[in-house]
Amino acid sequence: MSKEIEDHRDLNPGTNEPFASVLERHVSRRSVMRGGLGLAAASMLGFGGAAQALASSTSHEKTPLGLAFESIAGSRSDAVVVPPGYTAQVLVPWGTPLSEKASAWRDDLAMTAERQAQSVGMHHDGMHGFPLDEASASRRFVLALNNEYIDQQALWAPQGGPTNAEEGARPAEESRTEINAHGVTLVEVVKEGDGRWSHVPGSPYNRRFTSATEMELAGPVAGSAYVRTKFSPEGRLTRGTNNNCGNGFTPWGTYLACEENWPNIFVNTGERFADDARIGIPTQRGRYGWETSAGDPSEANDEFARFDITPRGADAREDYRNEARTYGYQVEIDPYDGSRRAVKRTALGRFRHEGCWLGKLEPGKPVVFYSGHDARNEYIYKFVSAAGWDPADANRPGAAYDRLAIGAKYLDEGTLYAARFDADGSGEWLPLTPLAKSRDGRPLHEALGLAADDQAGIIIHTCDAADLMGATPMDRPEWASVDPASGEVYITLTNNSKRTAAGSEATFTNGGGAIDEPGVGFATAPVNEANPRPDNGAGHILRWREVDDGARFAWEVFVFGAAAADADNRSGLTEANQFASPDGLWYDDRGDGQGILWIQTDNGYEGVAEHTNDQLLAVVPAALEGGVVTPETQQHLKRFAVGPSGCEVTGIFATPDKTALFINIQHPGNWPAAEDATTATQGKVRPRASTVVIQKQDGGPIAV
Repeated sequence: MSKEIEDHRDLNPGTNEPFASVLERHVSRRSVMRGGLGLAAASMLGFGGAAQALASSTSHEKTPLGLAFESIAGSRSDAVVVPPGYTAQVLVPWGTPLSEKASAWRDDLAMTAERQAQSVGMHHDGMHGFPLDEASASRRFVLALNNEYIDQQALWAPQGGPTNAEEGARPAEESRTEINAHGVTLVEVVKEGDGRWSHVPGSPYNRRFTSATEMELAGPVAGSAYVRTKFSPEGRLTRGTNNNCGNGFTPWGTYLACEENWPNIFVNTGERFADDARIGIPTQRGRYGWETSAGDPSEANDEFARFDITPRGADAREDYRNEARTYGYQVEIDPYDGSRRAVKRTALGRFRHEGCWLGKLEPGKPVVFYSGHDARNEYIYKFVSAAGWDPADANRPGAAYDRLAIGAKYLDEGTLYAARFDADGSGEWLPLTPLAKSRDGRPLHEALGLAADDQAGIIIHTCDAADLMGATPMDRPEWASVDPASGEVYITLTNNSKRTAAGSEATFTNGGGAIDEPGVGFATAPVNEANPRPDNGAGHILRWREVDDGARFAWEVFVFGAAAADADNRSGLTEANQFASPDGLWYDDRGDGQGILWIQTDNGYEGVAEHTNDQLLAVVPAALEGGVVTPETQQHLKRFAVGPSGCEVTGIFATPDKTALFINIQHPGNWPAAEDATTATQGKVRPRASTVVIQKQDGGPIAV
């Protein structure tokens, strides 16, 4: 999630052992010497016991892939900075018209609900490209990108800002426009003969999915009493997707938009479901106050009233008490078929999904997806399909067939697991099923007060189920990525601002409600060898590999974020590659069992922020001795790009031929000034989140 909209409450009421404590014992068992850079020795970062297989998996007899650029200096300018010999182009910024009839962008353009519904949404995040045919896959495709949230000041700049942002009734037209600025954008893009990229206005593939678009529910929750509403008494439909952060894509050619900070758009001022409190539904006012536009003469079909989930009717079919229960899922979209609704795949769990990442794909074996719940002291999840992978279901670009039916085959039936990390470097996947044995020995359904066959109830209460099973609370798990050859999984743990000094005790709190009130869960956790800083802002990246047919896994710390000057710079980072708050992550497979791990940041850690804006770094895991970043392997971790001031660098993929790297620049402070993303802004501009295409001037593959 962007730090701009982080929910600062702790919402986990459980007492499961936090990952910080697990990691402390894991490190201590290896008798690591304390203090200085000795702490970052390979003996600390490598494995013992069950994890030895992973440590040896990174050794290659072949010459490792090399990064053919020098690490660039940090920057604090209003421009994108890339290495010499590279270009960076702004593509489809917020407000770009998708139709030929929509108004062209200008800096003083007054946005309307209708115009926004026909234009690229706001604050680009996760994205992926879907080729329209194999021959032109690296030159023409449908770009699917998440529009995570809105900057009200930029959106309403021509009128001086939003109306009644903090109190009072919001004008219906403003609420409607903001609703249309969220969601997902699909837009056809092409590479011209001169190497520049452009979008195709009026393309039949151009679409918007907003916080008002009608969508289907599928999987265990669909049709259950948990999701019946006045809008959909049968519990089969909902409206909108919101705060989509990280993304995913499927091998059958569909896009996954992941609902993350959706709870804050709702409000409940009355009796609350237990899951409302656990997941963080506000009790006074929604983040944007859309519910206050209810009753406006222009309101259609309770378009604003639905955001107030306070029970008012005789049962759920007379109000919107269940509306929030239709959110919190992975949303599957067919980018090729404009006639199809998006589908919310409930079997993959209900929480604040950061993303959805495909595991190693093997014929006949289940399809696996990983996801993190991006909040302090929340969990990492895995979904395993009931159906084995059939290569005949692989995407056929340009062909017309029912991709969402294939999605139903793999995503509507399967098992959801939560991760427990053990101190010996091993871990276990804990099934979230009604008959699974919880920590106290009871069946999970009984511990949750549910019927023995109520898988829908388990999904609605995903977070509580993970608590009861004994999953390990983590430091804000965000993006993950998978090496498709080895199946090794990397995941960013961005930060945890509730770390306390050595010797202090973990504390817990109960409360919650309004956005600015404390929630429930772990209030503090003491520092340890893996998280040695009070008010830890630097974060780290984990790696694991599945063992025992996927029932268990082996894990290690891949790299610790830090400022170069930190006394506890555990991975030995230098001024050339120091980073903190790792967020976006992508394993760029280059074949032959090798690839580049790209790391993006959403940093608020002053030790790094005073030297550079948010950034994009590259590392070749196969080139690292022992497979992890140490003081001796700094030459393999390099800063590749830096974003403009105020931004987060996020969203990433490359064309199949690896000649164009796409990233997103979210919430810039004063950018872009020109189509050339490297042009520094002079004066003031209306900031616009944008996709940026980075290419070599000679047209060769990126980074190597």
